[in-house]
Amino acid sequence: MTNLILLGPPGAGKGTQAKRLVDERGMVQLSTGDMLREAMASGSELGQRVKDVMARGELVSDDIVIGLIAEKLEAAAGNGFIFDGFPRTLAQADALADALEAAGTGLDAVIEMRVDDAALARRVTGRYTCGNCGAVYHDETRPTKVAGVCDACGSTDLRRRPDDTEEALRNRLMEYYKKTSPLVGYYYAKGQLSVVDGLAEIDAVSDAIAAVLDKD
Repeated sequence: MTNLILLGPPGAGKGTQAKRLVDERGMVQLSTGDMLREAMASGSELGQRVKDVMARGELVSDDIVIGLIAEKLEAAAGNGFIFDGFPRTLAQADALADALEAAGTGLDAVIEMRVDDAALARRVTGRYTCGNCGAVYHDETRPTKVAGVCDACGSTDLRRRPDDTEEALRNRLMEYYKKTSPLVGYYYAKGQLSVVDGLAEIDAVSDAIAAVLDKD
């Protein structure tokens, strides 16, 4: 079993690589958003707490998120977890370490997908997706063969995320650097951090991640 955290700013490609690890290694992607929605639908005591908090328009506390993660860890069997969107702060990192220890497991790798901000801006502002099949394209590096038509399914429903603008990206990067980037130093100090080039070709990034996970 391999438990992994992928670190990196928005647009670094963490979601793409997490999906590959799920498909190729059978790992479980633990998305905090998915867990919260699943908890609310479950009718459990913890799920009711989540529903009450969100109904008040408040942010779900760290202890609730850690409780959801602990439930997943307790029920887990298989090839490990990818922590997606968590931890985001040093306090959350400490809480996650305690939850993993209580579950009799730990982190096997923390991989920072390092990027250059200017190159990241070009990547993010140029990307668009097919609203029908989810295929991903880019103005410069992967345009559709026929303008306005999805290569995969022929749909003309091509969309850009409303937050894929330079201004929105700057705001998201500021939030990342203020709250989440300190985790790079945190996990480096614990001897758990590896770094890959997040702006390399997708296959090259996947190979670099695999090298980290498969090293003796």
